[in-house]
Amino acid sequence: MLSRRSLVASVAALTLAPLLAACGGDSDAATTTGNGATKKVGNVNIGPDQNRIRGKKDARIAALVPEAIRERGTLRLGGSADASPPLGFFATDDRTRIGSELDIATLVADTLGLKVKQQLVSWENLFVGLDSGKFDAVFSNVTVTEERKEKYDFATYRLDNIAFEAKKGTSWQVKGPKDVAGKTIAVSSGTNQEKILVDWSKQDEKAGLKPVTIKYFQKDTDYYLALQSGRIDGYLGPSPAVAYHVASAGQSRIIGTISGGGDLVQGKIAATTKKGSGLVDAYAAALNHVIEDGSYARVLKRWGLSSEAVPKSEVNPKGLPKP
Repeated sequence: MLSRRSLVASVAALTLAPLLAACGGDSDAATTTGNGATKKVGNVNIGPDQNRIRGKKDARIAALVPEAIRERGTLRLGGSADASPPLGFFATDDRTRIGSELDIATLVADTLGLKVKQQLVSWENLFVGLDSGKFDAVFSNVTVTEERKEKYDFATYRLDNIAFEAKKGTSWQVKGPKDVAGKTIAVSSGTNQEKILVDWSKQDEKAGLKPVTIKYFQKDTDYYLALQSGRIDGYLGPSPAVAYHVASAGQSRIIGTISGGGDLVQGKIAATTKKGSGLVDAYAAALNHVIEDGSYARVLKRWGLSSEAVPKSEVNPKGLPKP
């Protein structure tokens, strides 16, 4: 896991590297304060003063919250301590936690008349915290799976997609295997997106098309530089990370998105709570409220995640199948 200070440096580096490599680029990559601290990367505010989009309490929906939690007045929220822009990371003051997941959780809490009390823990301890009753909810990029549904309840709020990224100005679009035939594409080793890309390449060969040339890089900055220099045609990665880079650097574009579940099922990200906690209906109702009033869409747009919007929150939908 990156340290807080290292994360701030890496956010700036991830943005500046592709821009410096792009000759003649005139995008304003980073806006700085007088002391040189980065406050804004492209259109994305990474400073501590977030001016977060807020909601208003809805008494009808708030009444769905169990009485003990209403009396306490706080939503005890578990969040992953890992640095993952734009989902969750530290602002430039090295102290303030920011990101799309906290913004959505705050909208839900506002609607329920509760104040967010967040604790950052390791990924596995998010579920330990739910099991023990330490957390009322986890908003931390948790995908609905059939296995997890045995222990937890889910209220969906975002699609779980992976995205193809290409240099800005390209007319290339990706909708299926034939669209990547003969292309050189970077992907991270050992990931679900690598498996999908390998499968697509095999399908292309069986269809008499050229296979995909797959490249692997150690660091994100390496693939950014390769993309801008033309050494690769595209990159396949998690949609939020790709969208963040596109929005912040302004030198590339998303040319296609597919489900993180591949052809099996549309993956979905959800607010997660212990099964039987009595909270999932309140979360779903609050999410549907902010979807309807437009504040949800504004949060996603703010972080470059509009393509992952859901039309409504679903309770315990079909999840990724068991291994």
